[in-house]
Amino acid sequence: MDSLRFLLLLMHSRIAAAATVQGHFWHITDLHLDPEYRVATNPLHVCPSAGSKPVSNAGTWGNYMCDSPWSLINSSIYAMKAILPDPDFILWTGDDTPHVPNEKLGEEAVLEIIANLTALIKQVFPDTKVYPAMGNHDFHPKNQFPAKTHRIYSATAELWRSWLSNASIPTFKAGAFYSEKLLGPNTKGQMIVLNTNLYYDSNNQTAGLEDPGGQFQWLEDVLTNASKAEEMVYIVGHIPPGFFEKKRSKPWFRKHFNKRYTEIVQQHHGVIAAQFFGHHHTDSFRMFYSNGGSPINTMFLAPGVTPWKTSLPGVHNGANNPGIRVFDYDRGTLQVKDVVTYYLNLTHANLVAPRWEKEYRLTEAFQMPDGSARSMHMVLEKISKDKHYLQQYYQFNSVKYDLTECDESCQTDHVCAIREVDFLKYDECIKARSFTAVSTLPAKPFLFLCSLLGLLSFQGHLW
Repeated sequence: MDSLRFLLLLMHSRIAAAATVQGHFWHITDLHLDPEYRVATNPLHVCPSAGSKPVSNAGTWGNYMCDSPWSLINSSIYAMKAILPDPDFILWTGDDTPHVPNEKLGEEAVLEIIANLTALIKQVFPDTKVYPAMGNHDFHPKNQFPAKTHRIYSATAELWRSWLSNASIPTFKAGAFYSEKLLGPNTKGQMIVLNTNLYYDSNNQTAGLEDPGGQFQWLEDVLTNASKAEEMVYIVGHIPPGFFEKKRSKPWFRKHFNKRYTEIVQQHHGVIAAQFFGHHHTDSFRMFYSNGGSPINTMFLAPGVTPWKTSLPGVHNGANNPGIRVFDYDRGTLQVKDVVTYYLNLTHANLVAPRWEKEYRLTEAFQMPDGSARSMHMVLEKISKDKHYLQQYYQFNSVKYDLTECDESCQTDHVCAIREVDFLKYDECIKARSFTAVSTLPAKPFLFLCSLLGLLSFQGHLW
C-alpha cells in the first residue's frame, strides 16, 4: 500500500513538474483595421481598403476583398480569451491600419487605430504581458520608418508603456526596438523585439544606410550578452527576411540588410530559440542552416487576422481566412514544443455565425515530435517530396481559403522560399528545381520545347 501511495505521489509530482515547465503564448499579427468598413448594398461603398474594386456579398464579419472590420478584430481577441484565457504572454507583431493610400490617413489616424487596438487587448487581457512590434503600416507615411527618434515612436511607446519596462522606453523611442526579460515561473530568457521596417526595400529613409538606428550592432550586443548569461532568446518582428512564397523572387529586405541579418542568426544561433514574424498574412516558416547545411533555426510566420486579398501583382488567390495562433513551449529552454492555429471560416461566419475553431496542430498534421529546427527541417522535406503534405501545407498557407492544387511551379516557390533566406541561394534553388522540372518532361514534349527554343534563338539573330 505504501509503495502504491509512493508511486502515485511520484507520478503526481512529475505531472505537476511537466505542467510547470511547459508554457503557452499567443501570437497575433496583421489586424489591419478598416474603420470605414460598411455592409453596404453598393459594392463600391463597402471598404476603402478594396480600392476601386467592387465588393460583393459584404458581411458583418468582413469580406476577402477588405481589411478587418472592428467586429472581426473584436471577435478574434475574445476568441483568444475563450481558447487560452491565461497565456504566459502575447506576441503582437504589428500592421494595424488599413491598406489605403497615404492621403487617406495621417499621423493622428494611425495613432488612433493603434490606441484603439491596444485598449481592446488590455481590456480583454488586463493582466497579461504583451510584447508588441510595429508593422510597416503603423507609421505615416507608411513604410517610411526613420532611423532616429520620431513623434510616432514616442507616442506609441507611451501607448504601450504598461507593457514595456523602464529600460525599454528609451530604445523604443529612439528606433522602435527593445529587449525584455521573460517573466514567469521557471522561465529564463529574453524577448528581442526588432523594427525590421528599417530594412524594408520600400523604406526610402534607410536606403543608403549600413546599420539604420544601430539596430544590428545593438542586436549583436544583446545576443552576445545573452550567451554570456547562458540565456536563450526569442526574436520577434514584423517584416521577415527572405522571399514571399506566393510571388517568385519577391524579397522584402534590401540585399545588404538581408545578408547582415542572416549572418547574425548564423553566428548567434546557439542562443536563439526561435523567431516569430508576420507581414505575409499567410502561414509559413523559414529555415536557417549552418554553412555545412545543418538546420540551426526556424522563423515562424503567423497568418494574419485580416482576410484582405493582396494587391501585389502576380499573386493568385491572395486572400486568407483570419487566423490566430498558440505556441506551446518549454519555459526552461524556450524550445517550441507545438503550434496550434485557430481560424474563422469567413464565408461560414457571414452566412451562419462566427465560429473560431482549431485548424491544425503542427505535431499531428506533420507527424513531428516538436517545433525544433530539426523537426521543421523534416516538415520541409515532407513538403518537398510528398504530394499529400505539400497540399496540406498549401491549404494551411492561406488558412483554408485557397483549396486549389499546388503544382510544380507553386511547390518550387514555396520550398525555395522556406529553405533559402539568402538571396543567392534562393536564386540557385529556383534554378535547380526549375531545371529538374524541365528535365523530367516526357521525351516528345521536351524535344518540342528544345526545338521551339532553338527556333526562337535563330529568330533572335534576325533582329
